[in-house]
Amino acid sequence: MELILWRHADAAPGEDDAARPLTAKGVKQAAKMGKWLDRHLPGSCRILASPAVRCVSTAEALGRKFKTHAALSVDSTPEQIIAAINWPDSRETVMIVGHQPLLGELMAMLLFGEKKDLEIRKAHAAWLAHDAEHKVYVKAWMGPGFTK
Repeated sequence: MELILWRHADAAPGEDDAARPLTAKGVKQAAKMGKWLDRHLPGSCRILASPAVRCVSTAEALGRKFKTHAALSVDSTPEQIIAAINWPDSRETVMIVGHQPLLGELMAMLLFGEKKDLEIRKAHAAWLAHDAEHKVYVKAWMGPGFTK
């Protein structure tokens, strides 16, 4: 199984956290990363996004079908995400569009076996995979400033 963790692009501040839209900068970031990801993701990739507006808008920039999932909300836990995606037993590649610190905590759990404060910057994507012995490694880490 391969897992891509894509943090939402830059979002506007707001009282209602779930309703915060992307900024103009965020729209550009999402478009750049969406274009790069679309070129590299397998066609059969399952894409899940947090129901928050900024995550849905980021996922839409990919131009592929996706579903929102409550296990990816701001109040979720890495354990809930692991259960929702069936890590590491799923046979398909899964991409999650979500939030920090949740994505960083999930990545740390998968890499190091415990929650740690690992930063995934806005609009960046971390691509994880595991080998036959279930050793997890980083296959790629990309930000919108490095895409073409």
